[in-house]
Amino acid sequence: MEKATFAGGCFWCMVKPFDELPGIHGIVSGYTGGNMEDPSYEQVKTGTTGHYEAVEITYDPAIFPYQQLLDLYWPQIDPTDEGGQFFDRGSQYRTAIFYHNEEQKDLALVSKQKLEDSSKFSKPIVTEILPASVFYAAEEDHQDFYKKNPAKYKQERIESGRDAFIKENWSKKGS
Repeated sequence: MEKATFAGGCFWCMVKPFDELPGIHGIVSGYTGGNMEDPSYEQVKTGTTGHYEAVEITYDPAIFPYQQLLDLYWPQIDPTDEGGQFFDRGSQYRTAIFYHNEEQKDLALVSKQKLEDSSKFSKPIVTEILPASVFYAAEEDHQDFYKKNPAKYKQERIESGRDAFIKENWSKKGS
């Protein structure tokens, strides 16, 4: 098993796309990249801890290779927004790929360059590629939020503008 860590704005919206796929053995919502030890949701949401809301995925690379995770990650986000994601604003909602080894780093850099070269977006791709650091699991009520609170989850995706952005910018027609 290996780990992959992705920040894509609100961590609630980053679990479902990866969940229940062959080779995915677990997804934890949490915080990483900051300077506060074991932060709480209340602390991270202030934007002062340096942490990103992120998901840590445990996967079997023989069944679901890292490249497939990257291919699934990019269409979940607006990679051109350096101030957060959709209606979630602040440094804690920025996008980033946190690599756990050199192979992940190389694949992430190539995937970002490929997206930049595609001219899919007129603005620069600002998603950072960073070394993984300590990952702190979020509180239990934030784990599997889409399963525990399906109505609120669906409303959040609609109101945030995430679903409309994905449809407009990542549909097969637009690829």
